Amino acid sequence: MNPTVLAPIDQLLAIMARLRDPQGGCPWDVKQNFASVAPYTIEEAYEVADAIDRGDFDDLREELGDLLLQVVFHARMAEEAGHFAFNDVVAAICDKMIRRHPHVFGDAEVRDAAAQTIAWEAQKRDEKGLKQDDSVLAGISSGMPEWLRAVKLQKRAASVGFEWPDAAPILDKLEEEIAEVRAELARTDLSPETRQERLQDEIGDVLFVALNLARTSGVDPSAALRCANRKFEWRFRWMEQQAARQRTALQDLDLSAQEQLWREAKENQ
Repeated sequence: MNPTVLAPIDQLLAIMARLRDPQGGCPWDVKQNFASVAPYTIEEAYEVADAIDRGDFDDLREELGDLLLQVVFHARMAEEAGHFAFNDVVAAICDKMIRRHPHVFGDAEVRDAAAQTIAWEAQKRDEKGLKQDDSVLAGISSGMPEWLRAVKLQKRAASVGFEWPDAAPILDKLEEEIAEVRAELARTDLSPETRQERLQDEIGDVLFVALNLARTSGVDPSAALRCANRKFEWRFRWMEQQAARQRTALQDLDLSAQEQLWREAKENQ
């Protein structure tokens, strides 16, 4: 079959089938499995988010295609194994969207987006057969990035009122947790292993509270971190360039000189 004469989605499915053909396909694609492809799937999702964050719609079109390819790749491997095919994936998400929006496709009513979120989570727990676990935290996957799981845990807790009233007490809590990290760093009576375990615990608390601060302030922590990464990268590259103009390498400058360049980078950004 010539894939170029098919509708776009059928063309993509045909291309993937050809790539996975053990007889004439691509050796790299043929040897992949669900576990080996999964990291690429996660990476492509982040690249979609990055294109959105930059407002680059040409790049977004391309990245969405890359992400769609990941879905097609997984679906093809599942079809080869006799589990399900791409059309089953599409049918399942169509059914789910209709089922979880009874206020759109049925007679149910919701007051606002917040009420819909609560209804969505309740229905999600029911669908997954989690009623035996009656915790509001039931069903939050352990397979997602831990920062995202932390935010989801916080949102679920907030849905039953376990929530800070505003940012002020969260800032106080953040200062408290940082003080506990300082205390652990100052201790000299622990073995290296115990010290590391305690630091991991306390720094985890700092990160958890920081995520809570971002969430309750209406800031997407992933977008905020991407922004911080870009800012750091720009400043650090600027420092390298300035060092090169001085006919030296950044690593050959002492910390004081590097910090001076960092301050200059901030002023020039």
